[in-house]
Parts: sequence; C-alpha cells; structure tokens
Amino acid sequence: MILPAIAAGVGVAVIVMSANPFIVRAQDAAPEVAQSVPQPVAEPPPPPDPAAELAAKRDQTRAELETLSKTISLSTDKVSALQQSIADLEKSTESVRQALIDSAARRKALEKQILESEKKLADLGVKEDGIRRSLHDRRGLLAEVLAALQRMGRNPPPALLVTPDDALGSVRSAILLGAVVPGIRKETDKLAADLASLAALQTASAAEKTSLTATMTNGIEEERRMDLLLAENDKLSRSNAAELGAERKRSEELAGKATSLEGLVASMESEIASVRDAAAAARQAEENRKLLTDEQRAQAKALADSGVPDKNRIAPAYPFGELKAKLEVPVTGDILRQFGDADGTGHEAMGMTVATNPETVVTAPADGLVVFAGAFRSYGQMIILDAGDGYHLVLSGMDTINTRQGKFVFSGEPLAVMGAKRVASATALALETNRPTLYIEFRKDGKPVDSRPWWTAKDTGKARNDS
Repeated sequence: MILPAIAAGVGVAVIVMSANPFIVRAQDAAPEVAQSVPQPVAEPPPPPDPAAELAAKRDQTRAELETLSKTISLSTDKVSALQQSIADLEKSTESVRQALIDSAARRKALEKQILESEKKLADLGVKEDGIRRSLHDRRGLLAEVLAALQRMGRNPPPALLVTPDDALGSVRSAILLGAVVPGIRKETDKLAADLASLAALQTASAAEKTSLTATMTNGIEEERRMDLLLAENDKLSRSNAAELGAERKRSEELAGKATSLEGLVASMESEIASVRDAAAAARQAEENRKLLTDEQRAQAKALADSGVPDKNRIAPAYPFGELKAKLEVPVTGDILRQFGDADGTGHEAMGMTVATNPETVVTAPADGLVVFAGAFRSYGQMIILDAGDGYHLVLSGMDTINTRQGKFVFSGEPLAVMGAKRVASATALALETNRPTLYIEFRKDGKPVDSRPWWTAKDTGKARNDS
C-alpha cells in the first residue's frame, strides 16, 4: 500500500532543516520523456580551506559565547552564599592566600573547559555546514528523482514540510522505491545518512551549549569569589597608605626614566624600599639554603614536594633551575608565538605570546618577588617577578593588576586579569588576532632565554597563528 501512495507522484516538495531551508521543486512533467539537451558543464567551485573555515567558525562561536556570557548572572542566594563563605574563612594571611591559589586553580580549570567547548562547537559547526553544502550541491539530482516520481502518478500530494528528524523517516520510507526505480536506492541511502549525521550534530551542539552555559555560570561564580578574596587579602596586607602611594609614584618616575628592562629592575631594587628590603631578605634566604647539609636540603625538598611548603616563606620553595618541566603557563589559551619565532618586525621573538579569552585570570608561574607592577613603555601593563637564581619572569599585556611591588607571591597565586581585547604593544605586533594576548619572557642574568624547558608537557606545543 505504501508504494502506490508514494508513486502517486510529487508536485512540489520542500524539506526544511534547522534555520537553513533546502528547497527542491519538480515541475509538472510532460507525459512523454523529454529529449535531453546538452548543457554546458560549470566549473566546480574550489573546495573551502579547512583551516580558514575552522578559524572563521571559531570567531563566530567566540562572539556568540561573549554575548551569552553577558546574559548570565548569579542569583541573590548564590551571591549571599559566596559572601558568607568568605566571612567564615579564617582571617589570616596564610589562609586567605591559600584560598586565592585554590580559587585561581578552579578558575583556570573552568577557563580551559570553556576553551575546549569553544573549539568543539566550532568543529561541530564546520561539519554541519559541510553536510548542508553537500545537500545543497545535490539539489539538482534530487529534483530529477522527484520529477521521475511525478511522472509515475496522476494526483500530486500536498507540500511536505518537515524537520530533519521527520525527513529522515520519510527518506527511509522512500528507500522502498529502489525496487521500482533503479538507481534511487543509492541516493536515498546517502541522503538518509546525511540527514542522520545532521540530526546527530545538532543534538551534540545543543548538549555542548547546555554544558558550556553551566561551566560559564560556575566561572562567573569563581570570578566573584576571587574578587571577594582579593579584597580580603588587600585588607590583611595593606601597609601605610601614604607610604604605598609615595612608592607607587616613585616607581612610575623610575619606569619613565628607564630605557630597558635591566635598567628598570636595577632601579626598582635599589631605590624602592619595599622591593630592596624584600630582595635582600630573599637573597639571604637563598644563601642560607646553600649552607644546609645534604640531609637538611633533602628534608626541605621533601617538605616542598609534599605540597605544603611554608606559607610564610619569603624566598622560592625550589631553586628555579630545578623547576624545568614543572611550571604551568600563567593563562589558559592558545600559543601564538614562541621564543625565536619571527616577531613581524624582522627580528626574533624574545618570549612567547599566548592568546586568551576576555577576562582570563593570570597566575604566578613560580614563587617570586614582585619587582615591578605597572605600565612600562610599549609593554603596557607589566609584572616582573624575581624567581631567584638570577632569573626574572616578565608578564605583560594584562588589563588589571592585582598585586604590588615588594610583595612575595606563591606559584599559582592570581596576579592580574586580561582585558576584553588585545592591548596594542610592541610585543604583540603582527598578530592576526583581536583576542587578549599575554607576553611571557624569561630572563637569566638580564638575558632573554627560551621558557619552553620550564613548562609542563601539557602546556608546551607548537606555536600557531590563531585568528
């Protein structure tokens, strides 16, 4: 009974899939088979560049996520619970700073999940577009099939308006025509597979978006928690306001006079009291460590390796030279440029550049003394850490700095936040992206060195341009 009904013929058929309609029309056919007229063969369009297509889809996905993030807000109950959790926290420098480090770790994990979801959604979108193009390119063949069906019947049925899932069911029924119309089975099988893939991709995209929305909500919650912790930490560590103001003004004057990073570090460590005193104490701690016996040094290393190093320390828990393959990149993002790559000005890059999402948290890659925190020439907002052993770590391109010079920070402690877009600076020249970018430079005895040996295996990778 199915075959006669299908063979009744089709006058106009419309298959609607998602937001992009795929329209096929078959005009009334003459009772006689029309003579075939040779038609000029058009040159097929060049296939799309997969890399460019994926980059464009990521830009589109990223813009959609930024719009989505502006619509997410925390409930009053959630905000109250956050405030209460901070109020219940032990009000000591050690506990607050540990809470900050834990919060930064959670926030970076959430940012990594968001970045992975962004890439996954872009990949699903590219695959979905590919299937749509395939369906669109085969519309002529499908029209011929419908015309053949029309010639088989005398009473055309009404238009067919269906979703991809319903169309899949209809196409499966049409496979039965393979016994009546030779050659139709192959095309209907292919069409059924395409529609099944399209429906599966749409389902996967919807599930990923739901998961991503939950992740973004958790990220906003963690961001609020960190803001409250930073405010509490500022209360505990605040010195005389007038003294800090005077030091900040003096450091700005010195930064304006310095012509190089070496000159800036030297002036900070000699003329800013808080930096000078902290640097001297850290150097003394390093000297004391060198005087330890092998047994004492092994005990200190075992304590540090246990994950509970002294929270009151004023010097790095480890010699910086022993930290190779152990540091985490300060931000979650995509590496655009590595040490030694062309920097777009005819020179080699002296550091690495990482593209991030807006408002990504920046953490300390290692224990260190904040030698400088502020704006410096073409670097923009910059932080310089003295990590000991003659190493200085330079971070620049941030929007908001949440630390101050003269302060000793622990590995993983939040230092700054990226902005909404890339900051124009000499370190970000010739980058084909508007995303925020963090520049990271390691210096040994005043000379730039390749930072790649220090990052963990999961953080290292081939630099790539990412628009």
